[in-house]
Amino acid sequence: MTGTQKQSIHLTYACYYFIFGALFGAGLSISGMTDQNKVLGFLDLFGEWDPTLIFVMAGGVVVTFIGYSAIFKRKMPILSKAFMLPKTTVIDINLVLGSALFGIGWGLYGYCPGPAIASLAQLNWETFLFVFAMIGGMFLRSKQESAK
Repeated sequence: MTGTQKQSIHLTYACYYFIFGALFGAGLSISGMTDQNKVLGFLDLFGEWDPTLIFVMAGGVVVTFIGYSAIFKRKMPILSKAFMLPKTTVIDINLVLGSALFGIGWGLYGYCPGPAIASLAQLNWETFLFVFAMIGGMFLRSKQESAK
C-alpha cells in the first residue's frame, strides 16, 4: 500500500469519526445531557430530583444492546481489523478509584467526559477548565501506567 493510499484511508476514517462524534454530540445535546442543571437535578435524590434522564439512560441501554447484538454477529468490525475488548474482567483498585473519581467529577460539576466535550461549543470558561483538568488527569494516568 502506498503512502497516498494510507493517507486516503486515514482521511476516510477521520471523516467517519467526525460524523459519529457529531451524531453523539447532537444526541447528548438533544437529550439534555449537556445541561449541567438537568444532570445535577437527576443526581439530587433527596432534593428537587429530576428523573427525566432515566429515559435517556434507558434509551442508551436499549440502543447499545441492539447494536452490540448486531455487531458481534460479524467476524470483524467495519472500521478495524479486530474487536478491541477489555483484556481483563477483574475489579481492581484502579477500576474502583477511577469509578469514584468519575462519580465525584460528575456530581460536582454535572458533566462526564462526553457531555463536557460537547459542551465546549457553549464557550463557558468553567467547562474549558473542567475539560483541561480531565485531559490532564488522563495524561498523568497514562504516564503512570507507562512507567510500570
